[in-house]
Amino acid sequence: MAQKVDFSEDRYYTNRELSWLLFNERVLSEARDKQLPLFERLKFLSITASNLDEFFMVRVASLKDMVNAGYKKRDIAGMTATEQLALVNEKTHELVNRQYSTYNRSLLPQLSANGLHLVSHHEDLTKEEGAFVDSYFTDNVYPVLTPMAVDSSRPFPLIRNKSLNLGALVTKKNGDGELEFATVQVPSVLSRLVELPAQGERRLILLEEVIERNIHKLFLNYDIVCSYPFRIMRNADLTIEEEEAEDLLQEIEKQLKKRQWGQVIRLEVEEGIDSRLLKLIREELAIPKEDIYAIGGPLDLTFLMKLYGMDGFDNLKEHEYLPPQPVPELPEEANVFEKIREGDILMHHPYQSFEPVVRFIRQAAKDPDVLAIKQTLYRVSGNSPIIAALEQAAENGKQVSVLVELKARFDEENNIVWAKKLEKAGCHVIYGLVGLKTHSKITLVVRREENGIRRYVHLGTGNYNDSTAKLYTDVGYFTCSEMIGEDATAVFNMLSGYSEPRSWNRLSLAPYWLKDRFIRLIRREQEYAQSGRPAHIIAKMNALCDKDVIVALYEAAAAGVKIDLIIRGICCLRVDVPGVGENISVRSIVGNFLEHARIFYFENDGTPEYYCASADWMPRNLERRVEILFPIEKAALQEKLWHILQSQLKDTVKAHVLQSDGSYGKVDRRGKELYNAQLSFCGEAKEAAKVKTGTVHKRVFIPKTHHD
Repeated sequence: MAQKVDFSEDRYYTNRELSWLLFNERVLSEARDKQLPLFERLKFLSITASNLDEFFMVRVASLKDMVNAGYKKRDIAGMTATEQLALVNEKTHELVNRQYSTYNRSLLPQLSANGLHLVSHHEDLTKEEGAFVDSYFTDNVYPVLTPMAVDSSRPFPLIRNKSLNLGALVTKKNGDGELEFATVQVPSVLSRLVELPAQGERRLILLEEVIERNIHKLFLNYDIVCSYPFRIMRNADLTIEEEEAEDLLQEIEKQLKKRQWGQVIRLEVEEGIDSRLLKLIREELAIPKEDIYAIGGPLDLTFLMKLYGMDGFDNLKEHEYLPPQPVPELPEEANVFEKIREGDILMHHPYQSFEPVVRFIRQAAKDPDVLAIKQTLYRVSGNSPIIAALEQAAENGKQVSVLVELKARFDEENNIVWAKKLEKAGCHVIYGLVGLKTHSKITLVVRREENGIRRYVHLGTGNYNDSTAKLYTDVGYFTCSEMIGEDATAVFNMLSGYSEPRSWNRLSLAPYWLKDRFIRLIRREQEYAQSGRPAHIIAKMNALCDKDVIVALYEAAAAGVKIDLIIRGICCLRVDVPGVGENISVRSIVGNFLEHARIFYFENDGTPEYYCASADWMPRNLERRVEILFPIEKAALQEKLWHILQSQLKDTVKAHVLQSDGSYGKVDRRGKELYNAQLSFCGEAKEAAKVKTGTVHKRVFIPKTHHD
């Protein structure tokens, strides 16, 4: 008899931070993919850099806090914070080396071959280009700069988080030769890319090179011994004592300012920096050697996204991915409420437009029969049409209640602005619940109709953000189901008045019983498998790192349940666990759009159940956030979800599969059809829109990709 496996043992789990680094490696692999158009590769390399910045400001910062506080508790894989930091440092240095190898050895030569030359050093400028750059500096750059020298009367200046700076060693003219430190911030208000006058090929130089060439003009009483760019990353994880804060809004505003002078957790310097200059910066910023990154190229590769946006290189970009298409069930001129009454509607963004969601709020704002609008907002766009519609609704006398989550990381400042604006317009604004982030995406519209009050509900897996809805893959659901309407009312009553109902109809909420619900659903499949009945789980999400959920999955797989996981980012589960066999597979889709939807399928002995949610299988989602799981019960809509899941499971172009050694590899394409799920969804959305409007009458066409 086989020995029983203790699935809770540390060795059966992958550390969360290392798993995230593997995700960023997958993004980097897209930048290294020579089958992709050149500018798409630039875009992916830029994304790896911005991803890494956020990882340091939050996750590495959190580990540093744990070490500083003497926190000894071990993580899911049995490691202390100190052990995690050491491994993260090692792996991150390797990742950065691969980033710059990709940039220097692959992308720069390819750009030059396509008529776009990036001058790496100002010393390489021609005489004419040098004259242009000097003139550009005098006219456009010099007036904006604030050069800062450090001496006995001027202390070391505040170096702002994520800012790019030039550090210099200088000596006073006619002085005793003593070295002093000087610095100037490269202004983010100016374009980092400066185009040079050229005929034929286009030539660019980076702003920091322009400043470095002219740095002597900033310190006229000094001789410049050397100058090099440097960049720092600070701890940006907010620590808010909500119980102590009388006004959460004021407390968050105060904490946001602290981001600029939090502990320095990473220092990037140009490779070959003068050792004396590096020593001075290191000592002033109190940063250990292992947190210093010597970069063989330009610091902060996020400038590549600006390069991607340059005109004139359309032939080097991907054009197969279509813009969002109309939602067939919600034609542009249609009354959204009438269409929802005809039947539940499931939308697949960004293949289908997010515009009907905006229209839903706009129509509600103007409709004289609408009595109330209630909505949760986690992240919204800079110039949000949804905010404008909510303001209009309040001005039109509707009862408008909005929960604005002030603790949405890196959107806190934005959300404070919106919260104040909504309050000014007469909306009732709630600032989240103490100790919990409200991450659920729900809108409730209460309307007076002939037969009485009817409630219309929108539920989604993504934010009410019309900008990111063009880039993130999500599903959205419209319904006027009475049971879901009752649950939606209960959600908002709970958020505004802490009144939790005794029973719920269809929705499941975290942090109350959602985790238990997921575990029960997994256990039910396990019981079916043990009795020889059909048992299958397909779960698509952004991250999986909840140990209780993983143990339940291991036990179900050991009992014979087939489990297919589609996980974009962090996955702490392993596929080499004894007793589980081939029953668990994990794949990650890294493509043109950011996979963001959460979709769950449970076979349920031949009567499948489908759910969508705002939550991943992470402790923070299941235990420390307000999240919603909602069922999709109409057969036609279930078919849509099944198609999404099956398409991603058969992707052979953008899928990376978790291996038994903990690494990820691209799908072995031998003998398989080339299939790009994201590209296929684009074609299907276009055809569906055509079919509905009657311009085309044929079966849905699924386009093939042009990748080898």
